[in-house]
Amino acid sequence: MTSSVPSATPSTVPSAPSGASVLDLAPVVPVVVLHDAADAVPLARALVAGGLPAIEVTLRTPAALESIRAMAAEVPGAVVGAGTVISPRHVRDTVDAGARFLVSPGWTDALLEAMKASGVPFLPGVSTTSEVVALLERGVREMKFFPAEAAGGTAYLKALSAPLPQARFCPTGGITLASAPSYLALPNVGCVGGSWMVPGDAVAAKDWDRVARLAAGAAALAG
Repeated sequence: MTSSVPSATPSTVPSAPSGASVLDLAPVVPVVVLHDAADAVPLARALVAGGLPAIEVTLRTPAALESIRAMAAEVPGAVVGAGTVISPRHVRDTVDAGARFLVSPGWTDALLEAMKASGVPFLPGVSTTSEVVALLERGVREMKFFPAEAAGGTAYLKALSAPLPQARFCPTGGITLASAPSYLALPNVGCVGGSWMVPGDAVAAKDWDRVARLAAGAAALAG
């Protein structure tokens, strides 16, 4: 992830541990889709209690912005970010709501410039070597690899590590508890994104204890 100021150095997240990148806060970043903003705070509390402070709330539902706003205001231990950011307006709206990092499935020059100007760290999405090189050329070293499984998985990332060792990734897309360790073992992977710790049935049932247990299992992958 890079800072809002173009540079070749990893960024830090406001109020995160000193010198920490979002890629280093936890081995797994939960990718959250919320249909009811009332679930945002208890869900975030459960994830943080389980050891997963960095939470990506995707902009896939009308409840997303209010969910980000509620988490940011009411869950001090959470580092809340916005996912599925695909326009400069998304950048403005989510940062105004309290997002402390941004994640996009892909990038354009306009979107990249808006994310750089936002003042918060961001992970632009890539799925090809050319996209990685283009971002490195622009001073961006930390990226989202998406869709991870469909785009080549661990074999692809392993192949990138020799010619492009300066790039670090958060692979997301199709990753499970079973497959996450093979990604985390790669030298160019800082963390993975996944949704297995926030299953839809648990959220619908408001089973926050189950979410916390699943989050703890994901957090334990760091060891």
